[in-house]
Amino acid sequence: MTLATTPNLADPDAFYALLMQAHRGLDEDASRRLDAALVLLLANHVGDMAVLAAAVQRAREAVAAMPAEQGLAAEGRGGP
Repeated sequence: MTLATTPNLADPDAFYALLMQAHRGLDEDASRRLDAALVLLLANHVGDMAVLAAAVQRAREAVAAMPAEQGLAAEGRGGP
């Protein structure tokens, strides 16, 4: 199994809305715990260590390449 990087969500906007709704009303610490719990659940679902390692590396590279303000805005937690 290899890491799928082509778009695969039937409705990415609906997933984004669901994710933002899950974060609504949480403080920063609780929001980070939610993200961690979601990552662990999805990692368990994937189950393949090579795929997970590739995903972690790719995500780290993406975060390192973006300005910090963009990362916060993309998470729905930046700005007023």
